[in-house]
Amino acid sequence: MPSLTIPSPEEYAPFYGDYVQRAAQRNDVYAALSAQIAELHAALDSLSDPQACFKPGPQEWSVKEVIGHLNDVERVFSYRLLRISRKDLTPLPGFEQEDYVRAAGFDRYSLADLLREFEFLRGANILAIGHMTDEAIESRGTASGYTVSARALVYMMVGHIDHHMASLREKYLPVASTL
Repeated sequence: MPSLTIPSPEEYAPFYGDYVQRAAQRNDVYAALSAQIAELHAALDSLSDPQACFKPGPQEWSVKEVIGHLNDVERVFSYRLLRISRKDLTPLPGFEQEDYVRAAGFDRYSLADLLREFEFLRGANILAIGHMTDEAIESRGTASGYTVSARALVYMMVGHIDHHMASLREKYLPVASTL
């Protein structure tokens, strides 16, 4: 397993700082990758599919759309991680998250399927990250026009989930669970 020390600010775009800082608050970012699977289940398994379609406002995503977004970003970050850890210097494009969510129709999915999909995606990433060398994890490339390291991408994966879990706990679950 590679050394997953906290990335320096030169290893990621400024707009990912919140994700990196959230992940850095965990004692072991590699352990957090697995722990987040159980954390998602603990927070969401009790919701029915109609409850998981709850949106806190007309311009907000539903619970299912948030989880679908987590899956989309897990895929995007893992693809970037693969390319960068393999020393591929081809600049990688950004993506428009609103367009992805709108096009997916996540409210048609069952919440159980969305959570299972996350488990599979994250499980594959845990295996891949666990086999990376220190050299691979320190590799840098370009994504969305900014330098990013493989190490920063791991922190971004963890921090992205923590960011959205905080939002779900604050704005969604207090209401959705009572519907």
